[in-house]
Amino acid sequence: MTAAAVAGSARGRPWLRFAARRGARLLISVWVLATAAFLMIHLVPGDPVRAALGATAPAAVVDARRAALGLDDPLWTQYLRYLGHLLTGDWGTSMTTGLPVSDVIGDRLPATAQLAVLAFACAVTVAVPAGLVMAAVTRGGRRRPAELAFTSASGVVAAVPEFLVAVGLVYLFGVRLGWLPVAGQAGPDSYVLPVLALAAAPGALLARIVRVEALEVLRADYIRTARAKRLPWHTVYLRHAVPNALTATMTLGALLLGAMVAGTVLVENVVAWPGLGSTFVSSILAKDYPVVQGVVLVYGLGVLLTTLAVDVALAFLDPRSTIRES
Repeated sequence: MTAAAVAGSARGRPWLRFAARRGARLLISVWVLATAAFLMIHLVPGDPVRAALGATAPAAVVDARRAALGLDDPLWTQYLRYLGHLLTGDWGTSMTTGLPVSDVIGDRLPATAQLAVLAFACAVTVAVPAGLVMAAVTRGGRRRPAELAFTSASGVVAAVPEFLVAVGLVYLFGVRLGWLPVAGQAGPDSYVLPVLALAAAPGALLARIVRVEALEVLRADYIRTARAKRLPWHTVYLRHAVPNALTATMTLGALLLGAMVAGTVLVENVVAWPGLGSTFVSSILAKDYPVVQGVVLVYGLGVLLTTLAVDVALAFLDPRSTIRES
């Protein structure tokens, strides 16, 4: 098929244009992310080879190691070599352990992914029903005390950073009460505190958004028509109101999942969780540039792919969005 034929086909199919735009945008975002990770690390003052070998290492050994790693080359040469290695799947070698960066990330990524997925599931399971129930209860300005209590409590919880929630939970349930482990990954009960710390603020914010979206849907004409037809309440809410309210909040849910993944950096260090977050901080302190770059790329790719997945899901649920966007 010729290029003109592909272009003509794309003009007639919004889905093809949508997929092409999303694919191009993802490639550009990945390139920007990789470039930012490279520059962020290489423009920071300090000698990573000296930090890895120690202050007492002979200068000749440090120079030889720096030359072996290519750190004596011009910055542009290092940048092009870095991009070339990424394209071939070579993420480099850790300066401190000598292990491939892909192995280091592969060992730590499952623990971080478990926390993020469990926290997201916990937040959605609690926040969506809470937001929908509060919208139904406070619809039309009814029950003002319940509305004020909900908005005040959710606003306070949403404003507290994850690491402060983690510190508070560890102190209360780990140190004072002794009900749960204070650190490490050792059994199902060790997941409770980090998952709650990660899920609290995003869950509160999601509940507020779900309530607002649901109130808008409940004021829509088709909901009034459904009530005028005297349809059962569960049909009005579950068949007409809930799907439209949830579709509108899916984009926010994707952003919250990305925020949860980023929040694992601090929470993992509070509870000594053996994931990417603790590896990221220890690698920064050791100036282990290849590992830091690899972890930054993994976190960034996680956010980009999550956003892409939600965009595709929204386009599938509501094909009109692809047409409106075009």
